[in-house]
Amino acid sequence: MTNATDVETPTSPSRPSPTDKGLRGGSVGLLGAVTLGLSSVAPAYSIAVTLGFVTLVAGHLAPAALLLGFVPILLTAFAFRELNREMPDCGTTFVWTTRAFGPLVGWLTGGWVVQCATLIAMTALAQVGATYLLHLAGLHALAGNSAAVAATAVLLLAAVTAIAHRGLQLAASVQYVTLGLQLAALLGFGIAAFARPDAAAPSLGWLNPFAFTGFGQLTEAVMLCLFIYWGWDALLTANEETRDGAHVAGLAAVISTLVLLGTYLFTAFAAISFAGTGDSGTGLGNADNAGDILAALAPPVLGTALSKVMQLAVCVSAVSALLTCLVGSSRGTLSMAAHGALPRAFARIHPRHRTPGFGTVFLGTAAAGLLVLLTLVSGRFLGDAILCIGLLIACYYGTTALACVWYFRSRLRASPRDLVLRGVLPLAGGLMMLAAFARSAYDMYDPAYGATSFHGVGGVFLLGAGSLAAGALALAVVRTRFRPFFRDGRTAVAELTITED
Repeated sequence: MTNATDVETPTSPSRPSPTDKGLRGGSVGLLGAVTLGLSSVAPAYSIAVTLGFVTLVAGHLAPAALLLGFVPILLTAFAFRELNREMPDCGTTFVWTTRAFGPLVGWLTGGWVVQCATLIAMTALAQVGATYLLHLAGLHALAGNSAAVAATAVLLLAAVTAIAHRGLQLAASVQYVTLGLQLAALLGFGIAAFARPDAAAPSLGWLNPFAFTGFGQLTEAVMLCLFIYWGWDALLTANEETRDGAHVAGLAAVISTLVLLGTYLFTAFAAISFAGTGDSGTGLGNADNAGDILAALAPPVLGTALSKVMQLAVCVSAVSALLTCLVGSSRGTLSMAAHGALPRAFARIHPRHRTPGFGTVFLGTAAAGLLVLLTLVSGRFLGDAILCIGLLIACYYGTTALACVWYFRSRLRASPRDLVLRGVLPLAGGLMMLAAFARSAYDMYDPAYGATSFHGVGGVFLLGAGSLAAGALALAVVRTRFRPFFRDGRTAVAELTITED
């Protein structure tokens, strides 16, 4: 049995009122929003699977790459904050880019690209979480079997889908525990690494951005770092469920990025001080360790027993990020459906849990299907998937930052604050993101880039460019299905009917 709720939504060309989509308002506060943002990034997992690759590219300048990668992220965070204050909608970048550039750009970059990046990330997160879980259970043989890992990953996806379906309060409560374990494990690792008698003294030269030997080296390292920071914006998809979401969610976004920077720099300095950047043994330049640098360093730094805690931290980090990705992604499709850009089924709200029930289950199932498909195609997809995500991130972050400038263009002279926070900083961030996108797409075409290739073309490029091409084809189809949205270019409708499951 279904119930229908009609919500009158007055609109304004300059400041549309957020549509009531049936979500439970006031579910989380500032701490909960920051926790969701940090959990979505998965600090322990992200540093584990990315720091080694960054070091292979940048050597001892890995901390400088982390710092440089943070700059466009921070500039973009200001754009997200300002747009969220103006248009607090769980569709976030979809709504904002549509209002600024029209429905075609909004649907493709703010909708399709975001969902593709999230789904690919969820497959990688599920695989990592499953592998660690099997190792922790002592099932080492199964951890090396791709079929067993894929089956376990699908079970993890089913579990997080059930939690996300129950509501944001339960998801936030789970994230408090998992995030606390991650930060404690990384802090303990860093302190232990610095305390080792053979650890080298850290150098400020490791932060020198002018020491890179070429632009290609710099952009490749920065693109890798985009992945390590990506995900904090998921907390903004909960803005309609956050207390004073128009302001608190934006503040939480900036706080999250600053906490991430401190955590990553501390861990990178500790790892380099202890292991160095050599290409043998536990050195960060050893390609055999690049896929999970903490797994290689934790035993000699922490000992066998405590290294299990680090394994557990990376495992729960991947699983908690998986949960937050699903929470954010389902609310993105909810908004798209509410504004007439996706089938109405995605706007269905569970009557008791007040969550996008259909969207949550659909996206969890889609991630499981993509995981199985990529596993069948190639067992080496994880590294290429991470690199591909960087391309998609640069695309939609850059577009959103420029949307901030364009949307507020008539108000930039109102005050110095508006000029800087709504104009100068987002413009700089957007241009940096799009420049990194263009250069990286060029580099990724090389078949030697990443672990896979097809007919002389790099697998990373095929994953990234293929996602964009598939989006263009999908756009051509949906334009014929959702004519009112693409004709009017509006992201707020006069009357909305929400069907509750």
